Amino acid sequence: MKKLFFCCLLVAGSLPLLAQLDKNTPNSVKIEATDIITEDPRGITVPPSKKPSLTDVDTPNKYTNLGKETPEDFDMTKGDGLKTYNAGSAPKFFTKDKAAAEGLGNDQFLGEIRVGAVYVNIAYRDHEFVDGDRIRIFLNGDVVRADVSLNGSFDGFDVPLQKGPNKIVFQALNQGSSGPNTAELQVYDDKGRLVSAKEWLLLTGKKATIVVIQE
Repeated sequence: MKKLFFCCLLVAGSLPLLAQLDKNTPNSVKIEATDIITEDPRGITVPPSKKPSLTDVDTPNKYTNLGKETPEDFDMTKGDGLKTYNAGSAPKFFTKDKAAAEGLGNDQFLGEIRVGAVYVNIAYRDHEFVDGDRIRIFLNGDVVRADVSLNGSFDGFDVPLQKGPNKIVFQALNQGSSGPNTAELQVYDDKGRLVSAKEWLLLTGKKATIVVIQE
């Protein structure tokens, strides 16, 4: 009985000593919890599962604005689609003549017309910038109007015709304040019917010629 008691006492006294030795042993290994990447036998690496988080940002939905119109910047130079918008254009009286391109501005032939009329009426005007253009008018080589100023509205007179060709010539006396000399010409027969409509663009001294043939 005494031996049993002694053995129990010895065992009880050695337990604290063993615990102390285990705590101070330098070769003890501390194992921390980590995410384990599982390798598949077939060579496929399976990543660790991601824990849900309240701070995760949702992936934006590219269809969120589907069907909505994209607003455009305001542009006061654009029309509203209900009428033609002519921003930047100016009335004819405030615009300059077209510049004479290379090869233009020289003598011009305005064509040949055939009529059965006794006379024709010629009407002319400055259809570009009204800047003081002036002309001289010839009929079959004779001066019939020595100095005519071109206005924005039509002026003109009746020209008696002789049998056969009648040559009417318009000579530019100047180019106004904004060259070249520009004009629109209309020719009517003795019934008031328009038989020709032309334009010229002349440098000073150059001529525009039209031939009216009485049949």
